[in-house]
Amino acid sequence: MSGMNQTPAGERVHIAFFGRRNVGKSSLVNAFTGQKLSIVSDVKGTTTDPVSKAMELLPLGPVQIIDTPGIDDEGALGALRVQRTRQVLGKTDLAILVADASAGLTPVEEELLALIRSRGIPCLLAWNKCDLLPQTPEETAEAIWVSAERGIHIRALKERAACMAAGQENPRKLISDLLQPGDGVVLVIPIDSAAPKGRLILPQQQTIRDALEAGALPLCCCPEELPRALEALSRPPRLVVTDSQAFAQVSRMVPDEVPLTSFSILMARYKGNLPLTVAGAAAVDSLKDGDRVLIAEGCTHHRQCDDIGTVKLPNWIRRHTGAAPEFRFTSGVEFPEDLSGFRLVVHCGACMLNEREVRRRMAAAQAQGVPVTNYGILIAYLNGILKRTLAPFPGLAGLLKG
Repeated sequence: MSGMNQTPAGERVHIAFFGRRNVGKSSLVNAFTGQKLSIVSDVKGTTTDPVSKAMELLPLGPVQIIDTPGIDDEGALGALRVQRTRQVLGKTDLAILVADASAGLTPVEEELLALIRSRGIPCLLAWNKCDLLPQTPEETAEAIWVSAERGIHIRALKERAACMAAGQENPRKLISDLLQPGDGVVLVIPIDSAAPKGRLILPQQQTIRDALEAGALPLCCCPEELPRALEALSRPPRLVVTDSQAFAQVSRMVPDEVPLTSFSILMARYKGNLPLTVAGAAAVDSLKDGDRVLIAEGCTHHRQCDDIGTVKLPNWIRRHTGAAPEFRFTSGVEFPEDLSGFRLVVHCGACMLNEREVRRRMAAAQAQGVPVTNYGILIAYLNGILKRTLAPFPGLAGLLKG
């Protein structure tokens, strides 16, 4: 299967394997995936960083399998590995804790099991090396006995994992619930230096697909061609969706009676954080010189000279506030645990993150009293059109002051 046809990581259920060193965790991951995903060795600590693999797990569907370093790793480097392992919990939809069937649970495993349960993550205890026991016990609601080396109960483990992970998928729609069959929807997609060569960015691809599933008629154009695209339609479109960076230009072209929003705002609704990020937008007005602002992205990409996160957003914020805040930038798996020093968090649409990881980041900001908003929402706010861009979503405009 080509990369163009694969389900994005952010849309996959994340199943992570945890355990001490040398309990056969990586061997079990290899048996589970049917591939040599992880290096297997008798040397403790062979797995040094989380390793991921996309696969299909029937009858569940597309999943992301993650092998993690041993939770009992030692030394300064070991502590960093354990920290990375705990970070994986933030995006884990189903945790499989691998333990040695002949040794029982150690205190470090008991501690991790309690942490997993405290976060409300479904967990399955996989007792590995059951072939060393005089008799293999029957599986229970929370535990199953397996042998990675002998291939015992691997199929049963996969079936249990699929059953326990069912229902973890995102139930929301991106745009299809806003459209009816035959509705026209115009998607404004800039093709500039920041646009990837030969392809569309993920939110644009997903929006086109979801609109087609609704039986709608998506029409794609560049901002410069938008007037001609609107004129070519026999009736006004049900909705216009634009790249957030073109909000100022596009909002002047789209008649007031035609609903307008952005890919980033649709993504915030899809990930379940639209009300929170709308409420946080106004915090930009109170920024002063030296205030710290975190601009966070869920993916890593090559930074352009006019990058939206590191260049455009800071410039727009400075222009709007007349102040000189201090900006910090993170991407990919990076996201500070301690947000207390920030006055505002501005997050991307998070198309590359699964919903659980997005919820974790939003909850961290909420718990520490730091307002959080989204790229598209903030850009609309800075252009004075946020209320208009929320019109397709009844009830949300009431979150705005004034």
